[in-house]
Amino acid sequence: MHVAPARGTAVQDHVALAEIELCGDLIIAASTAREERLSPDRIDEVLRMAEERFREEHGEPSRG
Repeated sequence: MHVAPARGTAVQDHVALAEIELCGDLIIAASTAREERLSPDRIDEVLRMAEERFREEHGEPSRG
């Protein structure tokens, strides 16, 4: 059996990484919430904060 040598080039799926980060933000918000479920308004707030952070990190202007 022949195994290809590792080349050290990591392939990153930026969309997948962004989605994972969004899920993490929602999990953190849910774990700190007092209520059993996040309200739609709270979910929107978390997603807006994540969008703003993304824009700041990538030099894109804010919408708000």
